[in-house]
Amino acid sequence: MSGATTGAAAVAPVAASATVSHRSSSIASDRPQISQNLGSAWVTGHGQASLWRRMSSSATIGCANVSQRLLARPVPSAYILTRKASSSASENPFKNILTDLPSSDGGSYGKYYSLPALNDPRVDRLPYSIRILLESALRNCDNFQVLPADVEKILDWEKTAPQQVEIPFKPARVLLQDFTGVPAVVDLAAMRDAMKSLGGDPNAINPQVPVDLVIDHSVQVDVAGSANAVEQNMQFEFDRNSERFAFLKWGAKAFQNMRVVPPGSGIVHQVNLEYLARVVFSHKGLLYPDSLVGTDSHTTMIDGLGVAGWGVGGIEAEATMLGQPMSMVLPEVVGFKLTGKLQPGVTATDLVLTCTAMLRQHGVVGKFVEFHGDGMRHLALADRATIANMAPEYGATMGFFPVDDATLAYLKTSGRDESTVKMVEAYLRANKMFVDYNEVKMVEASLRANKMFVDYNE
Repeated sequence: MSGATTGAAAVAPVAASATVSHRSSSIASDRPQISQNLGSAWVTGHGQASLWRRMSSSATIGCANVSQRLLARPVPSAYILTRKASSSASENPFKNILTDLPSSDGGSYGKYYSLPALNDPRVDRLPYSIRILLESALRNCDNFQVLPADVEKILDWEKTAPQQVEIPFKPARVLLQDFTGVPAVVDLAAMRDAMKSLGGDPNAINPQVPVDLVIDHSVQVDVAGSANAVEQNMQFEFDRNSERFAFLKWGAKAFQNMRVVPPGSGIVHQVNLEYLARVVFSHKGLLYPDSLVGTDSHTTMIDGLGVAGWGVGGIEAEATMLGQPMSMVLPEVVGFKLTGKLQPGVTATDLVLTCTAMLRQHGVVGKFVEFHGDGMRHLALADRATIANMAPEYGATMGFFPVDDATLAYLKTSGRDESTVKMVEAYLRANKMFVDYNEVKMVEASLRANKMFVDYNE
């Protein structure tokens, strides 16, 4: 793998991680289910779900009217840029690498922008995290927002990354939590009000990429030690935040491409891992890697699932919602090699804190960290997500774990259907974004047998 190797740590599944994984597998049956439809989000069951459903339509409409009266303001410049982009963009110059992905039943999963079809040897030398940036640039290249020169910068990563060059990146989706998400929905409502004042169709104002808003930051404990404590605390939460919740429910119904996950469904990062993450998008016949920006610094937890994501400010999130590319420095990538297994009595927490200390000492601010090595075969996804979640603590933009068999197993455990998991694996293997550690061992064995392998530990 390209990039410096920070060091080695011993890894293996432990009882604690097995417990967490088991808890994840039981959530699908124990907790209300979140719809995967992009138009809205709702849950089935009782308790907080019923409270969310019972919020009256009159309150919702009233909240929407209040928001439109109070929030009239100039149309944000990002919308104007979107209008210009739509009229200035041209045909994708890389359309010739669009490739069909056949399914196991003889049909087709869809088309995708094929990295192997570039026939460029530099692709094989790119870290997996950089390949996600490359695919995004190829897919979104329009000679306006994303240029062929940007694609070349990413392809030539080994030379350009040390030069701190800038590239545009268009994440596949945006993740909001309720405190930072409310202003974004407010701005969309204000834009609709402005559109109406200008004589246009307010319904034309919608997020240009899928947006998920998870309500999880308003819970406090008023009642404890009783059988119905959860229900009472949820009732207090709805009473205190009724106007805000009504506004968000209106937003879920009013805007296309937006889902609102109701209160009581879980912490935003947990919901993102278990429900919202696609790993691979399939949209209108086009396949591409899942990626996101979120308005919470610990959005990086999703990197443990092989989904590239990190936290940004509200303005950057709104610009992404409106279809604008993020301008970012092409990052250097620090490789972190994991070998061996955890010894008995050593917990996943010990591993996470050890990794964090090593990375802080090495210095990874503003960089991607990519984990690899034979130890990955023994590292549960729950532990990977915990290490990835600590990226803000060790200073990296993200701590990335490429998709492998453990990722696929987690997708099945968390309730993704078999056909989706097969599509994810087929796409990532075809586009050189899947790590098969069995193949890695075979390659190493062959190189050693032919005396073509250098082991600096020997």
